[in-house]
Amino acid sequence: MASGNHSTIIEFLLLGLPVGHHMQTLLFVLFLVIYLLTLSGNLLMIMVIRASSHLHTPMYFFLSHLSFLDLCYSSVTVPRMLENLLSEKKTISVENCLTQAFFVLDSGGTELCLLVVMVYDRYAAVCYPLIYVQMMNNQLCVRLVWASWVLAFLDALINTVLALNLDFCESQVIPNFSCEIPSLFPLSCSNSSTNFSVLLCSALLHAFGTFFLVFFSYGRIVSTILSITSTTGRSKAFSTCSSHLTAVSLFYSSGFLRYLMPTSGSPWELIFSLQYSVVTPLVNPLVYSLKNKEVKVALKNMLWKSLQHLR
Repeated sequence: MASGNHSTIIEFLLLGLPVGHHMQTLLFVLFLVIYLLTLSGNLLMIMVIRASSHLHTPMYFFLSHLSFLDLCYSSVTVPRMLENLLSEKKTISVENCLTQAFFVLDSGGTELCLLVVMVYDRYAAVCYPLIYVQMMNNQLCVRLVWASWVLAFLDALINTVLALNLDFCESQVIPNFSCEIPSLFPLSCSNSSTNFSVLLCSALLHAFGTFFLVFFSYGRIVSTILSITSTTGRSKAFSTCSSHLTAVSLFYSSGFLRYLMPTSGSPWELIFSLQYSVVTPLVNPLVYSLKNKEVKVALKNMLWKSLQHLR
């Protein structure tokens, strides 16, 4: 990438979190604990779903993939951030930066699509309970997951390939703890308007396309729930959607704002990046385990069986 008219620099400086040396050590411990909790929480969620036969339903099939995605998403950014917090040299090569940017966009885009798929699953379960099994058969569930991966991969590939053509020859400081496509545009001395337009179009398609599907699905879900005469029935129907609605709100709010706002080095960009790459992967398994009775029962049963084996 250093040949011809391409980059005259070979590395970027990841500025990371703007704090003093002693605070960086404390933040290292904090984010290390968060990362370990994220890994253990999502791995535990996957194990519980696989070990409990009564959780082998479309809802939990998608949830296990969401936990896997949270593992991937967190692992793309947090280890590098932990390394930089303890390192004096906070640099990353251009190739590694673009690779990280690709996987951030890929895993984030896949999670966005998967959350929409999970909305559709709840829509089918609440609005069409009598034919839910036929609507959400195993073959369709697998295809929806694969479609989420493929769409996000293509989106990330297009934007990353376009970023390969940028000339990075001016400021090499990235005011963030990870490389993301929007952060690269201010560093380029070549015309990045095409890159920005493509990223904006893909973000808008993801944002408004998926938001429309989420809004429509939850509109129908709420309408159906309100038409249920039984208070117990309404409560049960709402409880099946509350965990997912929390996950959607956390991810959408920070992710959309990060990719739709102009890149200016604002502290808000750092906050939004921390929200969807560090906080959300930690919170998702907690939300689904604490607010879901079936998961809590399955977790207790698995722990009880483990204790029995140890004895």
